[in-house]
Amino acid sequence: MELLDSLALGLATAATMENLIFCLVGVLIGMVVGVLPGIGHLAAISLLMPLTFHVPATAALVMLAGIYYGAQYGGSIASILLNLPGTASSAVLCLDGYPMAQKGRAGQALLITTIASFVGSFLSILVLILLAPPLAQLALAFHSADYFAIMVLGLVAAGSLSQGHPLIGLASVVIGMLMGLVGIDVNSGAMRMTFGVPELFEGLSIIVLAMALFGVVEVISSVGSGTENMARRTRLTWRALLPSRAEWRESAIPMLRGSAVGTGVGVLPGTGGGSTASFMAYAVEKRVSRRPETFGKGAIPGIAAPESANNAAAQSAFIPTLTLGIPGDAIMALMLGALMIHGIAPGPRVVVDNPDLFWGLVVSFLIGNLMLLILNIPLIKMWVAILRIPYQFLFPAIILLICIGVYSLNRSTVDVMLVAGLSVAGFVLIRLGFGAAPMLLGFILAPLMEENLRRALVVSRGDFAIFIDRPISATFLALAAALLLWVLWGAVRPARQTEEKERDTP
Repeated sequence: MELLDSLALGLATAATMENLIFCLVGVLIGMVVGVLPGIGHLAAISLLMPLTFHVPATAALVMLAGIYYGAQYGGSIASILLNLPGTASSAVLCLDGYPMAQKGRAGQALLITTIASFVGSFLSILVLILLAPPLAQLALAFHSADYFAIMVLGLVAAGSLSQGHPLIGLASVVIGMLMGLVGIDVNSGAMRMTFGVPELFEGLSIIVLAMALFGVVEVISSVGSGTENMARRTRLTWRALLPSRAEWRESAIPMLRGSAVGTGVGVLPGTGGGSTASFMAYAVEKRVSRRPETFGKGAIPGIAAPESANNAAAQSAFIPTLTLGIPGDAIMALMLGALMIHGIAPGPRVVVDNPDLFWGLVVSFLIGNLMLLILNIPLIKMWVAILRIPYQFLFPAIILLICIGVYSLNRSTVDVMLVAGLSVAGFVLIRLGFGAAPMLLGFILAPLMEENLRRALVVSRGDFAIFIDRPISATFLALAAALLLWVLWGAVRPARQTEEKERDTP
């Protein structure tokens, strides 16, 4: 009964005309920001936060949160249509979404990701409503050693994303980790792989790397292949855009699994949020699939699971932020800043002292995601029409968009040159069999792993036994070791079977 009363209070707060308008404005801005590569929801929220100083706290948070999860919806559009991740967390959709677009199935891909986004968000919001206090307490039980162990498991899982040999996949992860460690060591102040370039002191930007690996490299590959885009010859009828009944069935369970992965990752601060969740969901789907060879070639589970995980993580990230005052990433830190600007102290007392704000924000998540669902489905035909633009016009426009987006990050020409250099290196590595997705995940998690590793060793005074003594970290490290052995055995077993057949052949 108390829960129903809280939801009624939230509905009364969120359904006011002022909050509905701010919610609509937020999700629209977020969707546009997500579609345009290089801008990012972090920059959009930072720029628009001053506009919220003179509005009520609930309306301000409703709009800023709408930009955040609206960008998760929009980020998948550019990933699928142009192989340009609109947000870092949507980069994994390039692996199967773009091949579907090339085969003339962009409409089905966009519709499935739209539904997956809504399902992931909706289920995560239900968890937020029902389990916010218990999950917040569970997150408090996690130690830096446990976070490190989770990330080790994530990186080992990322090694299985590679289409080739699993050892090459693990090597791709290591290359990504090395790029993630570029910059100033925050503990010692030492310069690491900066080569005296001041723009590298703060490290490589994830947007720069994603644009190089998934944007420019694809343009180079497509120009060299000389293949025609099937979407240019596809009639844009609603019946053609609808997935078949078999495709709906194929995507249903991955959506649920992805939602579970995203909710679990999102509730843990410092785990990388949607980026980690989407890659982990992709790795899980590839491992449990009966047809893992179809991944990277347009597999529907390869877009349904990561998209639902991405949006579930975006919503569940608010659990530790609102209930504990612990931001999981820079976006959540901005949300806490918005609370403090309006005179609200973040922490467990938010739910008790400001129930209208907390429950109004939660209900606005439901309303905002419903708005995004209604807005996105009619626009699918318009997004697919982008693929009808001839290549000789589309490719220069993509390169121009990449340059503008990357330059807008820091107004630095060095970033543009880094994209060019990383594109050449990425093209060579991918041609040699290395995977772009494991590289990107290694890049994302390396700084977080280093931070949690050092923090754990400081607490234990340099004793590595802390990773085994703690049950949570020991469990995740054991899972990582088991997965590594499974991957290696899967790689060695076919070779041994081939040798045995050759021996038996007279």
